[in-house]
Amino acid sequence: MTATQATAGTSSGDAADVKRVLVGRVVSNKMQKTVTVLVERKVKHPVYGKYMVRSTRYHAHTEQPFNEGDTVEIREGRPISRTKSWVVTRLVTPSRAV
Repeated sequence: MTATQATAGTSSGDAADVKRVLVGRVVSNKMQKTVTVLVERKVKHPVYGKYMVRSTRYHAHTEQPFNEGDTVEIREGRPISRTKSWVVTRLVTPSRAV
């Protein structure tokens, strides 16, 4: 199992129990009960071998407010809306105030 995956229930071991867990940075908190999380990953170029940074934005559900720049952990869940099927599980590091 990779570092970005965790199991919700290890008793049965089915593929349906596996929930993806990602860590990213909050880039928008302007919606109610929703934050936009930017997840960056490094991918090796197939020809040149250089590592490039690829990013994906996820809408995640949250009940508590988070600030822009906070690093949070999100977990895949049931679809809540058309674009939102992730849930913020915890705050990893708060943003530094400038």
